[in-house]
Amino acid sequence: GPDRRRLRVDKLRGQAYASGYHDFSIRTGGIEVYPRLVAAEHRGPFAPEVISSGLPALDALAGGGLDRGTATLLLGPAGTGKSTVATQFSVAAAGRGERAAMYVFDERLQTLLGRSAGLNLGLKEQMDAGRIEVQQVDPAELTPGEFSHAVHRAIAERGVRMVVIDSLAGYVHAMPNERLIMLYLHELLSYLSQEGVTVLLVMAQHGLPGAPRRMPFDVSYISDSVLLFHVFEHAGELRKAISVYKRRGGGHEATLRSLQLGPRGITIGDPLRQYSGILTGTAHLREEEPRSHVQ
Repeated sequence: GPDRRRLRVDKLRGQAYASGYHDFSIRTGGIEVYPRLVAAEHRGPFAPEVISSGLPALDALAGGGLDRGTATLLLGPAGTGKSTVATQFSVAAAGRGERAAMYVFDERLQTLLGRSAGLNLGLKEQMDAGRIEVQQVDPAELTPGEFSHAVHRAIAERGVRMVVIDSLAGYVHAMPNERLIMLYLHELLSYLSQEGVTVLLVMAQHGLPGAPRRMPFDVSYISDSVLLFHVFEHAGELRKAISVYKRRGGGHEATLRSLQLGPRGITIGDPLRQYSGILTGTAHLREEEPRSHVQ
C-alpha cells in the first residue's frame, strides 16, 4: 500500500492539545489530519432499548433483539449467512427511520447489492432513500486513524445509529503492520457504545465444514452479544443453523434454530430439537423416547 504518515504534537504553549500520534494524508488541495479517537471525550446520553431485527423468530432467539449501544459479533464459517443477517439488521433499522452505515472489506459493492436483491432484503431501496450508506473499503489505502475518523464523522455529522463492519478479518488484514490494532478496535467500540450506536461485527472462522475451525484472533471479549452460525450435513444435504452464545443485556434462547436464505428473504425456523450433533458438523435425528406401557 501507500506510505503511512502520522504526526505528533510535542508542545503547544498555553493551551491543551491532543497528545499521541495522529494519522494524516496529503491530498489534492492540502493536508487532511485524522485526530486520534479518545472514547472518554465522547459521552452522549441515550435511552436503553432493545432493537428488532425485523424477524420475529430471530428476535425471540436473541431474547427480544439486540441492545442499543452494544457490539454484537456474528461468528461462523464462510457462507453461513453472517453478512446477510447483518444486512437485515441494517434494513430493519432504516425501516424505523434510523441511519445505518456498512463498511465492507471483503466483497464488492455490486456483489452485496446483487445478493441482497436476490434475497429481497430491500437494501438498494434504503440506500437510494439515504438511510443506509455502504462504503467499500480498499484495504491497501486504509489506516486505523482514517477509518476511526470516517466512522466518527458518520456518527457526528450524519446521525448514523448502526454500524456494520464486514468483516473484522478484512479490517485487521488492511493494517497488517499495526501491532496495536485490537486497541484501536477497542477504543472505537467504546466510543460507539457511549454514543448509543449499535455495532455488528462480522467474522468468519477458518476451516471448512467437518474440519477443525479456529478464530484468526479473539474478539469475543469486547463483544456484548455473540450470534453463532453453523453448517451441518444431514441426509446428504448441507443445512444452516443459528444460535445465540451470549447476550450481556439479558436472557436469550439456548436453542439452535434452522436458517434458510431464499428469494423470500431470511427464514428462521423452529428450534432444532429433533437433531443432535449439529455442532460436530454431522447431525442425526434423536431417537424417540420409549413409550410407557400400561399394564
